[in-house]
Amino acid sequence: MAKRGGGFQGMPGNMQNIMKQAQRLQRQMEEAQKELETMEFEGTSGGGVVKITVTGQKQVTKVELQPEAVDPDDIEMLQDLILTATNEALKKVDEYSEQKLGGGSGLGGGMRIPGMF
Repeated sequence: MAKRGGGFQGMPGNMQNIMKQAQRLQRQMEEAQKELETMEFEGTSGGGVVKITVTGQKQVTKVELQPEAVDPDDIEMLQDLILTATNEALKKVDEYSEQKLGGGSGLGGGMRIPGMF
């Protein structure tokens, strides 16, 4: 009776292919993550009277207010507009990240990789 190596017949070749695919996926995800970090996303509210710009790293980089957004008698409205625009911009980062890196159609194919999200 001939001795066989450990494992299942054909498995080493399949395992090598799986490892190559995993390494390629990892490189693609790293590239997409770097791309995301350089991108900017904008959120608006009040018909554009408030614009907030955030990076892919979720850092607010710009706040733009049109004069009509500033009413000294209604500071709460301005605060709400800023919150709404900021949350919209942050949601765009999350949506892009999920589309590009996660989810069923993204690079991750639905996988959650620790440290990436």
